[in-house]
Amino acid sequence: MATDEVQQREPAQTPVSKPRRSSGLGTAWRIVRLVGALYLFVGALQLMKTGAGGLDIFTQGGFLVRNAGSTLGLGWLGALFTLSGTPPAAAALTLTATGRISEIQGFTMVTGARLGAAFVVLLVAVLYASRSGAGKRLKTVSTAVLALAITAVIYVPGAIIGLLLLRSEPFHNVQLSAPPQFSNLVDILYGWVLNNVETWAPGVLFVVGFALLFASFKLIDASMPEVNEDRFQGSRLGWLRSKWPMFLLGIVVVIATLSVSVALTVLVPLVAKGYVKREHLIPYIVGADLGTLVDKLVVAFLAGIGAVHPAAPVRIILAEIVGTALIGMIIMTLLYKPFRRGVWKFQRQVTKSKPRLGVFTALLFVTPLAILVVSGFVG
Repeated sequence: MATDEVQQREPAQTPVSKPRRSSGLGTAWRIVRLVGALYLFVGALQLMKTGAGGLDIFTQGGFLVRNAGSTLGLGWLGALFTLSGTPPAAAALTLTATGRISEIQGFTMVTGARLGAAFVVLLVAVLYASRSGAGKRLKTVSTAVLALAITAVIYVPGAIIGLLLLRSEPFHNVQLSAPPQFSNLVDILYGWVLNNVETWAPGVLFVVGFALLFASFKLIDASMPEVNEDRFQGSRLGWLRSKWPMFLLGIVVVIATLSVSVALTVLVPLVAKGYVKREHLIPYIVGADLGTLVDKLVVAFLAGIGAVHPAAPVRIILAEIVGTALIGMIIMTLLYKPFRRGVWKFQRQVTKSKPRLGVFTALLFVTPLAILVVSGFVG
């Protein structure tokens, strides 16, 4: 009998070490991919800067960058078509650093990119809803509408504050940029690449750089720790209904994944499977919208390396951070209850019928396109 018990225990003990080795190899491979993705990301920025310097399409006064309204629409559309706000935001910072567009234009382009970035949540919600029952469809789509509405409420007034800051003389005198040693390091790491492509057309360099930038962010997303509903399954407790813990969780998840799209998209299955209620996600979304600017600050420093205006991208993101953080904290501390009622009522009206949802989705494309066209002609 004792022998049988030993034999029964042995099989249960043998697999223990294998997952650990597998987990260790998986972590090492994830780190290697992340380092490679970061190398690609910085290199893509260098290509974009090199190409942007000779691009006629972004010449001051051109149709796409005629004024701040044009760049707002351009950044918004760029986020819609790339399903991410980071590539167009990085492009805006690069164009500003090279002097192709002004700081105000770079700021509105980054703001537009942030407004359009949440569209990916709506797309995922619609795809997820197509596989779900009728009751779950409303939950997933309304979660996406909540994310879009909250993002707009935070970034639009935050952008007004940021613009006022950028126009002020004391703020304009802020000179923050990467140390000169970073420029030397970039030359060592990427000089051989830039030397081999210096004869390429500026437009080709910019497009290739943008494509590599987009690919690098996809690789970074894939290399980061996964955030999925299974990790929340055992945590369906009171803290998921608390305002400040959810707010901080939104910030932490965005910083950990380096992607507000990932942080917001994970909400769709969480709500559909009942791990978290929609009304409790509002502070999480506010935190995610604020936390995403942290990684943009890193991009701003990198975009300024070796550029004509190295401090301009940093000023843009600092203005975004101050403006959105101020609005976000006012909402969380003073106006949370009316804000929650307002956005909840808005999403209910939008998701009340398919025609209303269709109009709302169409406006996400029509609005930035109209801003870009009207601004281009009015000039």
